[in-house]
Parts: sequence; structure tokens; C-alpha cells
Amino acid sequence: MMDTALASRRVNIVQGEYHTTNDPEVVLTTILGSCVAACLHDPVARIGGMNHFLLPGNDTPGGYSAEHGVHAMELLVNDMLKRGARRDRLEAKLFGGARMLSGLTDVGTLNADFAERFVRRERINVTGGSLRGDRGRRIQFWPVAGRARQMIMGASDGEVFAAERARPVHTPDLGGGVELF
Repeated sequence: MMDTALASRRVNIVQGEYHTTNDPEVVLTTILGSCVAACLHDPVARIGGMNHFLLPGNDTPGGYSAEHGVHAMELLVNDMLKRGARRDRLEAKLFGGARMLSGLTDVGTLNADFAERFVRRERINVTGGSLRGDRGRRIQFWPVAGRARQMIMGASDGEVFAAERARPVHTPDLGGGVELF
């Protein structure tokens, strides 16, 4: 018997990216530390998607990139609507927002708080997920089915985030003293 998770086509989502699909063979994956991934699903249109954002941004218009939550969420929602989803049927699972480094601004909590505010303001029903904590997560999301799997990473898995921390991030001065790692 074949494991359907292994037979699926995997699409890895990294910082600043999103992907939507109605292909039942696709599984979206990501690895999160302080970043947040929103997994959205319309059960009637059988379409879903995932994003991965690094910083919350804010709710005012600006030149933010997809690495900012406000822009990443709008891109994901709008692409799903363009493909036939309806806003009133959207369901969300939110993951990530861990506090990965003590002594610095808790970007994970800022991201988690933003994601919760966004879905509440947009009246998107939250059906699951896992936010905050102090461990990274590996996420798999089957967008057509709306099913998600989370694997909490152990303390020895910290090297997975080395590339994430080393990646240069070019952002406008947001004020408020956000520290990047």
C-alpha cells in the first residue's frame, strides 16, 4: 500500500512566498521559527494555499514586500478569490510565531498577534493551527482537503534555521525598534 503523503507533489514555501492550488496531489510544506504561515482553504471550491511571512508589517498602506504579513495575507487571500474561493467560506490554520532567540524583540509573538488580528478582522474562521512557543515547526498542508500536519522540532534541530537567520532582509524602517536576526 502506497503512503499518499509520499505520493503527493511537494511545494516548499519559503519566506516571502505563497502558493495556491486546486490540485489534490499537491502538499505545501514549510519550516517555521518566528515566521508565520497561514494555511487557507475553501472547502466548497476545494482550493487552498499557504504563505510564509517574516515580519508582521502594519495595517497601513505601504511598499511592503511579501515578507511582511500584511502583504503576504492580501496576496494569498486575493489569489484564492481570483481562483474561485469565496471570502465567507475561507478557513484558516495558523502556524509558527515561536520565540527563537531570547534577549531580542519577540518577533514571533508580533507575527502571531498580527495573523490572529488579520483573520479576525477579515472574518476568516480559524479551524486549527499552533502559534507561539519556543520551538520551530515543520508544516505540511494539503490545500484541497484543508488538512495540516505539524511536527515540533527538537532543540537539536536548531541548525535548520541557520539559513533563515543568515538570509539578508531588506526592509523599510518601520520604527518601533524591530530587531532582525
